[in-house]
This record gives sequence, structure tokens and C-alpha cells, in this order.
Amino acid sequence: MVYPIYVYGSTVLRKKASEISSDYPGLGQLINDMFETLKVSDGVGLAAPQVGLPIRLFIVDGTEIEQSEDEPKEDLNKFKKAFINPSITRLWGEVRTYNEGCLSVPNLREDVDRLENVRIEFYDEDFNFHVGEFNGIISRIIQHEYDHLEGVLFVDRINPLKKRLINSKLNAISKGKVDISYKIKIPLKQRI
Repeated sequence: MVYPIYVYGSTVLRKKASEISSDYPGLGQLINDMFETLKVSDGVGLAAPQVGLPIRLFIVDGTEIEQSEDEPKEDLNKFKKAFINPSITRLWGEVRTYNEGCLSVPNLREDVDRLENVRIEFYDEDFNFHVGEFNGIISRIIQHEYDHLEGVLFVDRINPLKKRLINSKLNAISKGKVDISYKIKIPLKQRI
């Protein structure tokens, strides 16, 4: 099943997600459906809040990432994981700037500063516990998806002046005025 992606302005994207247990109903199917949704949407990461579920789950699939010549080569073609109840325990290294995008903020990319290394504790789809250390683009993807579980979007991490300059684009996205190839869920209008 392919889920619609909740876009900028959706309240679920601003909630801190809740942990789940190993008996969460339909967890295996949900993870499979999220990977299918990610593939159809041409993304590299997807968090449960982006499909309307305020739970601590995200997936990453680096198998389709094309790396440019000037980037250090990483073994992305084998990096496909589910992260359940993740907790970032350490960020370190140099601050790196990278032009990020997001399925929930379509057709908009901005430079975001992030530390280059991350240590994260998480459970996999079989609820086996892991501690992993990642760097480079994988670290960035993990940090970006983890932010979704905290109710943070990449546009919250850009310069305030730059954010004001893109405000009209963000408003258009929240109204569904975007040209994209995947299904989206437009926020309901707020009653005043």
C-alpha cells in the first residue's frame, strides 16, 4: 500500500512522536508499506509522521542514491534499514552544509548545517536492539528523519531570514499548490 505524504502545515509533523512496542498492530506491513511509499516518492528516508502516524519509526533506503564525483564514496547501495524507537545519543565532528529536501516540503531545497557523525540506539523491524555510528550522507539522512520524530522540519534549521524569503512557497505547499508525482495529504483548514 502506498501512503499519501503529509505536507508542510500538517499538525502530525509538529508532534513529538511516541514510542511503540513490539506488538504494535501490523508493524511489519507498515514498514513494508513505508518502503513502497518511499520508492514511489523517489525519497531516501521516510518517518512515520510523514504518513500520518505519530510514532517513533523511520526508514532509510540509500540503495538508489547517486553520489557525485566530489563526495567521499559510501556503501549506500546496501543501506536499507528501519529504525524503531530511535534515540540519538551523540553527535560530533565538523559541521557540514548540505542542500536538503523533504517529501513533506516538496520542490524546496535549502542548505542545512549538521554535524558529520551520529550515534543512534534503535530497534530493527524484528525488535532487535542496535547501537550504530554513522557518518557522511547516511548520518545526515538519519538526523533529518530523526528530526521528524521530534516535530522538526529541515526548514526549521535554516537561517530565519531565508525562511521568511521562502514563506510564500511554504504557504503554497500547505495549500497543496505543488506539482509532484506522488500523493500528498493536504492539511485541513484550521477553524478560527
